[in-house]
Amino acid sequence: MTSTTPIHTAPDSPVARQTLALAGVFQAASLVDELARTGQVDQRAWDTLIQATVNTHPESFEAIYGGHPNNLRRGLDTLEALSGRQQANPAVLRYGFTLLLLMNKLRNDSQMMDQLGEKLSRIQSQAEHFGNTHENVIASLGEAYQETLSTLKTRIVVQGDPSMLQSRMMPERVRACLMAGIRFALLWHQQGGRRWKLVFQRKAMRRALDDLS
Repeated sequence: MTSTTPIHTAPDSPVARQTLALAGVFQAASLVDELARTGQVDQRAWDTLIQATVNTHPESFEAIYGGHPNNLRRGLDTLEALSGRQQANPAVLRYGFTLLLLMNKLRNDSQMMDQLGEKLSRIQSQAEHFGNTHENVIASLGEAYQETLSTLKTRIVVQGDPSMLQSRMMPERVRACLMAGIRFALLWHQQGGRRWKLVFQRKAMRRALDDLS
């Protein structure tokens, strides 16, 4: 993300902020699916996720995703399916909802939360030296996920092209995406997001999606 990225009007309601944070979760889920099947990702979507994950002390809510909703367009489009407006990709929805479940388990494990916080602080220093999306940073994010969230009983089983999933740096890239999903899931919870609300706030989410389009 560069300094020339246009700044969009700040989200002015809890539902808008929850929608953007949830879009980050499902953007991560979408990129995991794309990586597993094709080995490629949308660069803007990828950069946004990684920047959000290594930026452990953002100046504002908007700074987390680079200031413009289009940086989360992939995730917002997935939410259109979640709200019933478009055809849903079952794999992406499964990854996204499992990320929310993992986030809840993480929140209830203070030791793991502390461990993850320490790891991400070190990774932020690494990113300041090498750049956010450098291989070393991606490898460290993947390792942090593997050493913490991968140890929980609930796990995300990624399906795709076996040869692609075994290619160089692919496991690390997938885990880095999953870590980004956890980052946005925690943000969603901090903004008041809850799974049970998704059913009752569907109309409000649709309005937020319209405002963010």
